Amino acid sequence: MNLLQDMIVIDFSQFLSGPSAGLRLADMGARVIKIERPGTGDICRQLYVSDTRIEGESTIFHAINRNKESYAADLKDAGDVEKVRQLISRADVVLHNFRPGVMERLGFDYATVKAIKPDIVYGEVSGYGNEGPWADLPGQDLLVQALSGLTWLSNNRDERPTPMGVSVVDILAGTYLTQGILAVLYRRELKGIGGLVQVSMLEAILDFQFEVLTCFYNDGRQLPVRSRISNGNAYIPAPYGIYKTREGYLSLAMGDIPRLAALLECAELESFTDSTEWYDQRDEIKAILADHLLTRTADEWLSILQPADIWCAKVMDYRELMEQVGYKVLDMELKVKTSNGLSIRTTRCPIRVDGQLSLSERGAPILGEHNDLIDAQFGLGVAAT
Repeated sequence: MNLLQDMIVIDFSQFLSGPSAGLRLADMGARVIKIERPGTGDICRQLYVSDTRIEGESTIFHAINRNKESYAADLKDAGDVEKVRQLISRADVVLHNFRPGVMERLGFDYATVKAIKPDIVYGEVSGYGNEGPWADLPGQDLLVQALSGLTWLSNNRDERPTPMGVSVVDILAGTYLTQGILAVLYRRELKGIGGLVQVSMLEAILDFQFEVLTCFYNDGRQLPVRSRISNGNAYIPAPYGIYKTREGYLSLAMGDIPRLAALLECAELESFTDSTEWYDQRDEIKAILADHLLTRTADEWLSILQPADIWCAKVMDYRELMEQVGYKVLDMELKVKTSNGLSIRTTRCPIRVDGQLSLSERGAPILGEHNDLIDAQFGLGVAAT
């Protein structure tokens, strides 16, 4: 998929949010050059979230930096700084996700970069924006999940707040940054104007909660009330939630309670004929459901509910998911190779364009792997005339 062919992205970012934007641009055909510190590189190379390592580096680094090039440059060295400036003069996009003030100290803030390349598209991710008392706080995924209200929405009413099991804030911020960059690239094609694209992790995760926040804003700022049992969404009535069965777990989305009562042969639910009760008395309904669903397995309930077009699904772990035909037909797994020839299996870009997928097999780069190539191709280090 070469939609962004010939686009050059200079990526200063590290770990997840910024690099995820660079990954998506690379998937769509851009040439993404990571600027990394000599010796250590992107902190994600050594930031382990599991005991699985690939060539002595973290699996996350390899997953999120595939299909990129690495250029090692000491941004405190005048010669390396000049090389990076020359790279930027040929670039279309610059990315970073440092705290406010860092790129100014390094000499690569938007104003400086724009002076080098007036039509540059400059994208940055921050934790909480560039102003206010939180601007210098660490933009770390769990911390932003916690203070944004997201963790408070999850779990049952009387139980502890629960974070999502993935770095959702990082990835969302990178996704929104990519959207903004693509929009400004389009404007540049039309009008020749670059621009500054800014996304904060906090704003990203607040927008992610737009449904709940819109209700809160327009409901006298009344806090949503979570179910005590099988909470799935504070604003959605029973049966919405996840239930334990005799074997496995079953998720139920929105549904008609009397019809569900008939299909499940649950007489206790038959009296809830008024749809307003499905919210007002959702804990009572969910308690009845929770007890009744324990009498059969998740697969047995699915065999009854799915043919009747009841919105339901079995709760699966990765092993079970990957045995399903529905998973296999998507062909989501991508095999890439490192420069040392090691094969790594990861997820592919989920975007299809005209039925085509992005399936680059190039793995993440070795630190500084492409210095000589990039120096030669761009004539770096040669005095400007």
